[in-house]
Amino acid sequence: MSIDSKYFDSIRIRSGKKTRSESDIPRCQWKGCIRSGTHRGPVGRNREGEYLYFCITHIREYNKNFNYFSDFSDGEILKFQQDAITGHRPTWKTFSENTTRASQHFSHLRSGSASYRSRLRYSFNLLNEQEPARPRQRKFKTLEIKAFATLGLEEGASSSKIKEKYKALVKLHHPDSNGGDRSSEGRFREVLQAYNLLKQAGFC
Repeated sequence: MSIDSKYFDSIRIRSGKKTRSESDIPRCQWKGCIRSGTHRGPVGRNREGEYLYFCITHIREYNKNFNYFSDFSDGEILKFQQDAITGHRPTWKTFSENTTRASQHFSHLRSGSASYRSRLRYSFNLLNEQEPARPRQRKFKTLEIKAFATLGLEEGASSSKIKEKYKALVKLHHPDSNGGDRSSEGRFREVLQAYNLLKQAGFC
């Protein structure tokens, strides 16, 4: 269709955005106000998800005087604040009932701060103070396993054993130690490569 067509001006594009009619907007719920309630405020405790609707003037007044803890005692307010740190989820004591030391409840410290993390580490150390920590042994890579086997050692052998075995094999297979005989030169290279791999991996 040409833009000069008489039908071109009659085309209307429907907007994808739905407009809210005035009849759908509630009236301000402030006593005596007849303006539209375009702003909402919370009803209060135990009625979460329910709202009152006010105009801009009265929502400001409502929010200024709104107090969620109006009927709370000081103890209830403190407990609510402590539970809010953990999202009102149940928490458990760090120590077992049979522990001789007094068990401390850390729920009020769960803020992710460095202080909390240090205290939490301290509590776990108390649990394990009679049991020495065991070093975590990582999984060996395929080339590392092969390198240990080339040197004739068990996986995870100590640094001193690796060095001791390496020196013995070098002395055995180096051409200078065999009167210039190069028959075991290939074996010498394997030993050298295995030792360098273990050294770069931090085993020696």
